[in-house]
Amino acid sequence: MNNDLLFDFNVDKKAKTVYITRQFNAAQSLVWDAFTKAELLDQWGAPAPMRAKTRYMEFKVGGRRVYAMVSPDGQERWAVQDFTAITPKTNFKMYNAFADKDENRELPGSEWDYHFSEKNGITKVDITIYNESFERLEKLLEGFKIGFNMTLKNLEDLLANLSRK
Repeated sequence: MNNDLLFDFNVDKKAKTVYITRQFNAAQSLVWDAFTKAELLDQWGAPAPMRAKTRYMEFKVGGRRVYAMVSPDGQERWAVQDFTAITPKTNFKMYNAFADKDENRELPGSEWDYHFSEKNGITKVDITIYNESFERLEKLLEGFKIGFNMTLKNLEDLLANLSRK
């Protein structure tokens, strides 16, 4: 594991925006796949001891992912992600909102913008999360940084395993 990899997390409350930058010791195409393929997302997309479970995912503009984070006792927290823009291997955008199991959204949600770039075998992912409401941002921040960092550690471990294959 490379401990020199960047993890930067900044919040601009006035702009209702979170900025995250994270580097991974893996090829950009593998990191892209990890963020855009359900079978890989389910392997890292929830903070332990929870796990991610995708009901379905159609990764295209206008497509959707519906998934749950499942606790060890089986409780499910559902979310809907609508893909709004995709530039293969370098960028995608989505609208994310928590929902019930029937996909009825809990408004407001947030807009996520992912940028991928690679230099010398290190892939950098820049994530911008714009929240429609300040109240949602405040709620999101309560445990989000810790949980999100835990999920990114899951991803780092998955990428290390996939890179060895």
